[in-house]
Amino acid sequence: QVQLVESGGGLAQAGGSLRLSCETSGISFIVKEMGWFRQAPGKQRELVATIFVSGITNYGDSVKGRFTISRDNTKNAVYLQMDNLKPDDTATYYCWEGSKGSWGRGTQVTVSS
Repeated sequence: QVQLVESGGGLAQAGGSLRLSCETSGISFIVKEMGWFRQAPGKQRELVATIFVSGITNYGDSVKGRFTISRDNTKNAVYLQMDNLKPDDTATYYCWEGSKGSWGRGTQVTVSS
């Protein structure tokens, strides 16, 4: 059974930084694409960033230039470095893997102004 476990969320001030991590289990091969999505209260889940095993990345417009996604292919782990955080970044952040479309349970990020 595929499991994704996020960590690293919490409270930050505007302009600050946080780093999210996601580790997977139950997958015996390298996942082609992994990423992060987020959902704020009353809003739809939206793309934050994805990364292919090749290193090619894709970012949502609202985080370009501020967030950086990376991965460890040996662990099927994915990370999200979030800099220059804004109150609008407040949301639950979900890890996603593309082989089976599995999701983590999410980690809360709250940014105060």
